Amino acid sequence: MNKAFIDTMRWAQITFTEDDPIKIDLDFWFDYLDRIHADGVVLSTGGYIAYHPSKVPYQYVSRHLNGGDLFGEAVERARSRGMSVIARTDPHAMHQESYEAHPEWAMVQADGKAMPHWSMSGAWVTCALGPYNLEFMNEVNCEIVREYGVDGLFGNRWGGSGFCYCENCRVNFREFSGFELPITHSMTEQAYRQYLVWREQRLFNLWQQWDDAIRAIKPESHYIPNSGGGTLSDLNMKMAAERAEILFADRQSRSGTMMPWASGMNAKEFRATMGDKPVGGIFSVGIEEPHRWKDSVQTDAEMRVWVADSIASGMRPWFTKFCGQIFDDRWLPVVESIYRFHKKLEPYLQDQQSLAQVGLVYSQQTARWYGGDHPQETVEHHLLGMYHALIEARIPFDMVHSENLSRIDRYKTLILPNIAVLSQEQCDQLREFVANGGSLVATHHTSLHDIDGSQRDNFGLTDLFGVDYASTIGPVKNAYINLEGDAMVGDRHALLRGMDRAKRIINGVHQVQVTPHLSFDEIPLTLVPAYPDLPMEEAYPREAHTDIPQVYLREIGNGRIVYFPWDIDRTFWEVMSLDHGLLLQNAVKWATNQPFVAQVEGPGIIDINVWGHPNAITVHLVNLTNPMMMKGPMRELMSPGEQKVHIQIPTDSRLRRVQLLKLDMIPTYEREGNILTLNVPSILDHEVIALDFQ
Repeated sequence: MNKAFIDTMRWAQITFTEDDPIKIDLDFWFDYLDRIHADGVVLSTGGYIAYHPSKVPYQYVSRHLNGGDLFGEAVERARSRGMSVIARTDPHAMHQESYEAHPEWAMVQADGKAMPHWSMSGAWVTCALGPYNLEFMNEVNCEIVREYGVDGLFGNRWGGSGFCYCENCRVNFREFSGFELPITHSMTEQAYRQYLVWREQRLFNLWQQWDDAIRAIKPESHYIPNSGGGTLSDLNMKMAAERAEILFADRQSRSGTMMPWASGMNAKEFRATMGDKPVGGIFSVGIEEPHRWKDSVQTDAEMRVWVADSIASGMRPWFTKFCGQIFDDRWLPVVESIYRFHKKLEPYLQDQQSLAQVGLVYSQQTARWYGGDHPQETVEHHLLGMYHALIEARIPFDMVHSENLSRIDRYKTLILPNIAVLSQEQCDQLREFVANGGSLVATHHTSLHDIDGSQRDNFGLTDLFGVDYASTIGPVKNAYINLEGDAMVGDRHALLRGMDRAKRIINGVHQVQVTPHLSFDEIPLTLVPAYPDLPMEEAYPREAHTDIPQVYLREIGNGRIVYFPWDIDRTFWEVMSLDHGLLLQNAVKWATNQPFVAQVEGPGIIDINVWGHPNAITVHLVNLTNPMMMKGPMRELMSPGEQKVHIQIPTDSRLRRVQLLKLDMIPTYEREGNILTLNVPSILDHEVIALDFQ
């Protein structure tokens, strides 16, 4: 892949609609792209509709093209500006004419009937794993690369639209597994478990076939599949990262109760496997709700914070606009402002390495093989609860893919939020990490299941936890925890910092019963067993105090272990109890046992990312403080006020310059040894502290 393409920093996607050939104003669009410093463009053609005069049989061409070439004209304009060009294809549906000629291209439902499109009358949903993609789309892809020399192809909805029961899928799955395609989709069914393996393998093979075909025409061009990239992603992201030179994360905006840091989380998930390879963060200027109002626009504040958090966490911006016509232009100055600031940041976005000392592990294998039929509740909610606790604690952290534990030596602390599925090799890698001075914070069923999801007799990390597994109970109502020690005389553990007046707090919902095989010097949390919550006359503890620990703490050499035998992270995500958040934050701080590379004091919710560069350090501060943080969209940006920032710098370093890039000011600062301290007077959406060294 050519270097200019890999170095592209700001992407713009125009998803053409069928009437765009007679209505779009390309002069306007490319003047705007010049103005915002976009250096890459993504243009639609191929699959459901082509906007070029395709010669591939049954490739539907826009009826408004009238012998023209909208795609080709846009490519030519982009090339004249030195922009990278990606062709966006969409193979998820076909028109009636194609279906009549090739009914075998259609996705088939369990009742044997072809799948009509759920939204567009007269269109049919295609099978992703059959001849439509393997043969027809392969020809389409090759034609686009051969005729227009694009730098890459980006496949939207390329992986299919659900379970397909066409004859092609039936035969191929039977040959692979010996099973018929399952009707019920449950992890307790062996055929369904085999289907998940088969489908992933078929998609990787499809990706490889398309990539090989277009590279035979233009070696530096690549196929780039649209991918989610998170815990619940269909594709193993470690394997995807090994194949890809560049990927794009399609999490366009938040909806419902999604948190504003979700875009940054997606960036960290991708970086956990992609490493230094570029990742673009796709954001929509339109509203991403189930009702699909694509021609309206998001609020200024919502868009700014969403994109800021992805940039701060390591992604490059990619805006997407559906339809080349603009019915509401309020988004234009917002994206221009974001992109202009990104252009200003560009010198500090090259060759950056995270300086975080904490790694938050996420596990696709746990989601698949342990998560069962409800992986969000049983797996992802543990991760989300831990993530939010770290945001509130203002702890800089990365995410770590559970299959990349060979790349963890740079961290001081790893967090394992119910990472239930770990192989023996992965357990050994974690033991080695601790033996080398690393620390672990783990919860619930971490390491209780082997790589295939089967439950072990005991934790795979029982020697580190110091306890043996006995059983799990739950859901449990009305259970509590006693906080041991007396803060007034200073004999409480650091785990309880900030909870001085509390003597009893709520417990979790699912509890792991364990038997210690080591002695523990300090037991700051003990169980108050559940008791009736109704009738109210019965709502009193039958045992007000037990000696059953609700956390196990130990030190091994220079490393520290914290194990919570309950779903503290998942319960925190569900009920947002301040006490649970404090316990999680204090656990990470105690385990890390050293100052964080950046510490920020002040009011509000601030997401912090710290990057090292060859001759600089940057600290990104993203302001999440907003009454609409828990449910968007945000109405306005609200600065939480002045923030005092302490940054660790190399002891022998010579500072050349300190800047606040968004406020465009030179702050005063103090330096004591390797700690630099300064004040940031305000943050609206995104501030970047840049320290340049001699």
